Amino acid sequence: MPTAKTLREGSAAKRAAILSAARDLFLNDGFDRTSVDAVSARAGVSKRTVYDYFGDKTTLLQAVVNDISDSLVGTVQRTLDGTLATVTAPDQLEGAFVDFSLRIVTDMLGSADYATLLKLLGGEGHLSEAPFKDAPEDAVAARIAVLAEAGLLEAPDPRLAADHLIALTFAVVLNRHGSTVIPAADERVRHLVTEGVRAFLRAYAST
Repeated sequence: MPTAKTLREGSAAKRAAILSAARDLFLNDGFDRTSVDAVSARAGVSKRTVYDYFGDKTTLLQAVVNDISDSLVGTVQRTLDGTLATVTAPDQLEGAFVDFSLRIVTDMLGSADYATLLKLLGGEGHLSEAPFKDAPEDAVAARIAVLAEAGLLEAPDPRLAADHLIALTFAVVLNRHGSTVIPAADERVRHLVTEGVRAFLRAYAST
């Protein structure tokens, strides 16, 4: 079980070094075969520092997963800002939502961070806290709420609308292709995403 002791915030550089070392070792050797001694040696810090900063190996794994999750949520937010923040007219909605969804396929689902997260989570069973929580869905919901306030969408429940958008677009890509990285330029991906966006807009576009 994770320790209940008070952990030190400590040096940002040391924390980053420990997280990077743990990520590499957990990824390459697996959680069970990775020792705190190996993490401290790779990070160039003492074993005591690892324990002071993270408490135990399970808490360290959770911190690595949370760090990757935060990076991926940041990717979602930047993608939203780059695709949907400037939509001001109904005829821009389809293109913007397709662009957003295709970029998520490559910039997030096709990223090294996402592949690492899947591998770290696969079969480990050591984590009490799920990655992401609701952060990606909440970010999409917030953008949908803005579009609804502008009169471009009818979405009384933006979070439910976000769930529908995700289910109809890049979640379909994952269902069809699994964790295989499929370029967004692939016509199979573009077709799935475009049709999903069209279904979403049939349900939510203002009439």
